Amino acid sequence: MSLLLFVHIFGAFLFLGNIVTAAFWKIRADVTGNPVVIHRAAQNVMIADYAFTLPGLVLLTVSGIGMAVRTGALQSGFNWLALSLVLFAVTGALWLGILIPLQRSMIRHSKQSIEAGAVTEPYRRASRYWAVFGTITTLLPVVILYFMVAKSF
Repeated sequence: MSLLLFVHIFGAFLFLGNIVTAAFWKIRADVTGNPVVIHRAAQNVMIADYAFTLPGLVLLTVSGIGMAVRTGALQSGFNWLALSLVLFAVTGALWLGILIPLQRSMIRHSKQSIEAGAVTEPYRRASRYWAVFGTITTLLPVVILYFMVAKSF
């Protein structure tokens, strides 16, 4: 196995693993209804994104481009790799443009929930939007993972 492939698989592990794990812990915190627990979870989701999701994204991008250039796969027209790149770009745009701002909003509103002594409606609203867009940004990389393994077209 080449070093680029190992780096690519490791990047996918960090990227997709953190997306799923962060969602799990955030949902578990929300279920408690405890504003302190929810606030800490919201903060930790953001920290985990910077510690794991972002490095995974960088590793995936750098190693993926390296392997695509090495094999010439991008020169063969619209294929599994081209579609994967489009889906990866959409995932990144959703993460940067929607999820990160929603996470900041959840942190801010969860702090207000602590002060109010109960989970506030603005937190619940941000959390619902985060769940919708988070599901999309989780499913897209799963589809990409399928294309990367199957190389079906």
